[in-house]
Amino acid sequence: MDIFDFFNSINSILWHDYVLYSVLGVGVLFTLWSGFSQYRSITHGIQVVRGKYDDKNDPGAINHFQALSTALSGTVGLGNIAGVAVAVALGGPGAIFWMWIVGLCGMALKLTEVTQAMLYRDTSDPENPKGGAMWVTSRGFEKFGLKPLGVVIGFVFCITVIISTFTGGNMFQSWSVGQITKVYFPNFPEVGAGIILAVVAGLVIIGGIKRIGAVTGRLVPFMCVLYLLGAAVVLVLNVGAIPSALRLIVVSALPDWLGGQSADPVGAFLGGTWGYALYWGMKRALFSNEAGQGSSPIAHSAAKTDEPVREGVVAGLEPFIDTIVVCTITALVMIVSGAWNRESAADFGDLPAMVAVVDEAGQPVADQWVPSISAVPPKNAEAIRTSKVWRSGDGVFFLVHAEEDKRTGRDVHQVLGTINEDENSELWIDWTPFESANMPKPYDSGLYMNLPGPGLTGHAFDRAVPGMGMLIVTIAAWLFALSTIISWAYYGEQAVSFMLGKWAVLPYKLVYCLACVVATMGFIRTDRELDALTSLGTGVMLWANIPIMLIFGPQAMRAYRDYMGRLKRGELGGHAYPKATDVMEGKDIE
Repeated sequence: MDIFDFFNSINSILWHDYVLYSVLGVGVLFTLWSGFSQYRSITHGIQVVRGKYDDKNDPGAINHFQALSTALSGTVGLGNIAGVAVAVALGGPGAIFWMWIVGLCGMALKLTEVTQAMLYRDTSDPENPKGGAMWVTSRGFEKFGLKPLGVVIGFVFCITVIISTFTGGNMFQSWSVGQITKVYFPNFPEVGAGIILAVVAGLVIIGGIKRIGAVTGRLVPFMCVLYLLGAAVVLVLNVGAIPSALRLIVVSALPDWLGGQSADPVGAFLGGTWGYALYWGMKRALFSNEAGQGSSPIAHSAAKTDEPVREGVVAGLEPFIDTIVVCTITALVMIVSGAWNRESAADFGDLPAMVAVVDEAGQPVADQWVPSISAVPPKNAEAIRTSKVWRSGDGVFFLVHAEEDKRTGRDVHQVLGTINEDENSELWIDWTPFESANMPKPYDSGLYMNLPGPGLTGHAFDRAVPGMGMLIVTIAAWLFALSTIISWAYYGEQAVSFMLGKWAVLPYKLVYCLACVVATMGFIRTDRELDALTSLGTGVMLWANIPIMLIFGPQAMRAYRDYMGRLKRGELGGHAYPKATDVMEGKDIE
């Protein structure tokens, strides 16, 4: 069993169907309990972010806009590029419908968890407030005379934060940048990307939350606008396909008895049931927007305000921006471009036979098979137009029929391979053995490009405008990854500080930056390995944070109703909007 098999065995528990239903149920609960707070986030939340209620005399370190930007920089990241690609590639278009549902329910989850954190944050140092679920439990249980229990639960939560910090917040981001850079700049070493990210992130996180807020306040709006403008070009070029794409998203997400239809295997897509679409949609949405995970309350707790609910309302905007807007745009680009069910890039001509793997003694290895052909067929004209010729290091796969995959409901599987170059500059395919009790049968004679994570999104842009993937997705991936790595460094720092004290912060930061390099050293190869890593971090945090939300949720809801009552009665004041540039730079609270 390798490390990813071990992670998957844990994830099978963390991400059991009942866990997904429970998280969705909690989102529905707080949506109804708050009287559909999503509306308040979109209306009042925008007023708050624009600085109408900012007061330099309130406790805190950064304004509402900077707090939202810091939290968004941890969510609007490669989960929107690579995560959506994984969801559509594995779960099909229907996964996006369930991402929408999670995004809407996530708005209520974010409001609740951030309000709780603001109610219990530590403002003993007004310039450096601390908050998060660990402070909620340690201070909240103290009111019940159970402070030791609260501290223990807080420690457990901090451990999950650290796991998620290094997996989804750091290594996923670094690996994805290495991958997309490798696709377009094959001579640039992946580990070089990790080193650059480590150095730049280190220079920012050493400065603390004020420097982080200053950087993300400028970086997040720029990177979002850049990415969305590029996506708009693709959608305008394929505007006629958008209605059918939206219909496909809905139809593929629903069971037969509701008029839905499971997505069949076409091209590179292996097929999937509506339940599989739900699984991937919820899983990747929760990773992307972090609703219920308990991470962003740590950033929001640094906001300069004396109204806990006010920051909670702002936090509700995160899933809307992240999932309803950015993730949807990425998904539509992938669907209308045809990247998700792309055709083969080359053709073997005759169907390759599947043969048993042999050991060094020439004896067949039980239940392991590879295609009989290792020669690389030339790419077709369309594949060359969008991705140029084959190069050493390119990932490929061949499709076979084998036992039914319970996850997709189909019998189609990928046999993975990597293109290598011999001493005569001839290309050949090094196949990864496919495990099956019976000999697999070829599905077709095509050889497909293996484009895990951000590579698939880049390919979608290139199919519309060759070269756009290199320009837009590469730049966006670097910016998105850097911003996420910076924000998650702060989350992990607060967890380490809570558990061990300030002395442990500097060693933590050094190890954290080193993880950027480790992630780009080649031990992650496929979408499933990538998912195993990120799912572990998200899963453990959900298990720790959701019970905390349910225990202290009533307090958050009482505070929410009180705040909204005062808002309706005109008791909260407010002032003229400051200049947008002053808000972005934090000058409105200086």
